[in-house]
Amino acid sequence: MKEQLEQILTLSDLDKIIDLISYTLKKPVILENDHFFLLAYNSYYIDQFDKANQETIFSKKCPLHIFEAFVETGIIDQLKTIPVPFRINDMKEIGLNQRVVVSTRYKETIMGYIWVQEINDNLTDEEMEFLYEASIHVGKIIHKKTKIIHQKDIEIENLFRNAINNRYTNEKDFRWEANQLNIVLPSIFCIMVVNVINAEDELVEELKETIRSYLNLKDNTSHVLIDRSNIIIAVGCYSTQYSPAAASLQIVENLLTNFDTNRYSQIYIGIGNEYQQLLSFNKSYKEALEVVELTERLGTQENIPYEYEKLGIIRYLDIINEKNKKNQYVNKNLQILKEKDQESQTELLKTLEYFLVNNCKLKPTAEQMFIHPNTLNYRIKQITELTTINFSDFNQKCQLYLDLMLLKEGLGKS
Repeated sequence: MKEQLEQILTLSDLDKIIDLISYTLKKPVILENDHFFLLAYNSYYIDQFDKANQETIFSKKCPLHIFEAFVETGIIDQLKTIPVPFRINDMKEIGLNQRVVVSTRYKETIMGYIWVQEINDNLTDEEMEFLYEASIHVGKIIHKKTKIIHQKDIEIENLFRNAINNRYTNEKDFRWEANQLNIVLPSIFCIMVVNVINAEDELVEELKETIRSYLNLKDNTSHVLIDRSNIIIAVGCYSTQYSPAAASLQIVENLLTNFDTNRYSQIYIGIGNEYQQLLSFNKSYKEALEVVELTERLGTQENIPYEYEKLGIIRYLDIINEKNKKNQYVNKNLQILKEKDQESQTELLKTLEYFLVNNCKLKPTAEQMFIHPNTLNYRIKQITELTTINFSDFNQKCQLYLDLMLLKEGLGKS
């Protein structure tokens, strides 16, 4: 095995290296880059590739449902944190047999992944060590080959950075620069902003790459970049028959389902409106930022929509707050409930908010709050007995909701 490793160290052709690794281990092997696109595989064992590998080879990239399963089960996090080969148990639901995987690295930067399907018997300790040593060389080779690609990624990021910062005076210039980079511009798009509060730069970069991998597996009209603490995603679609806003909500669901609260603090997300005019990138970006800034000020995204177009009247909270201060306005009903919550450790303010958000309907409110309908009824009765709130008065309900939003971060204090 030492002889085969020495031979690998003399090679620069990834196909030949993977062939030699596969021949040495006598097992099917595939190589993917850091975004899970197929780089090489050994054809000798093609009949023994499992369904997951076959789908990867056919589509030239890791299928989206397999990537999502890897995220959900924590395998993606392991790939980023474990430098040596490790074993993944079979996952029948996605057609994946037991395999060993090792990240290929160059100076601590992950360049790709080598996947070895374990057929008949498991890799020995000696074979695992051989695979690890080979992976280091593969990382160096991929680094050399991707240096030019990374430079192009920077240029693409700058293209969209210029677009969201409104630096193009006409569509012709934008299209010309995109054409020079072989970028297919979307027919319809929106901007999504993800802000992870108090996260270190490397964690923000890691989250960006996870989002980029997800998008790359889905299409190639969407692009990701970082601006200070914000991860900015230009979510695009080839056809106006599709909705980038709907695609953005899928990204949100994927993010929140697999969000590691131990590594990241709170996350705020905003989605701008959809546009077809290329010079509207800046407009959609500002809209997404407005959602993020609002939720950050309130300290929560609870009951606040991600989409700018659904913010409604709460986008005018600043103006309303200034008028309240000028008039020294205080909502006496909310003050009563706030004092009651502090004295008796109740949740009347929270209950009122959820009740209003659910259009004063008992069943959805109880379900959202995970409480029994009888408990909710009791709380609503308390609220009506303590205050002059009339839930049949539309104007009063609107005022209550706005004042509750202002109260969340103390904005409603005089």
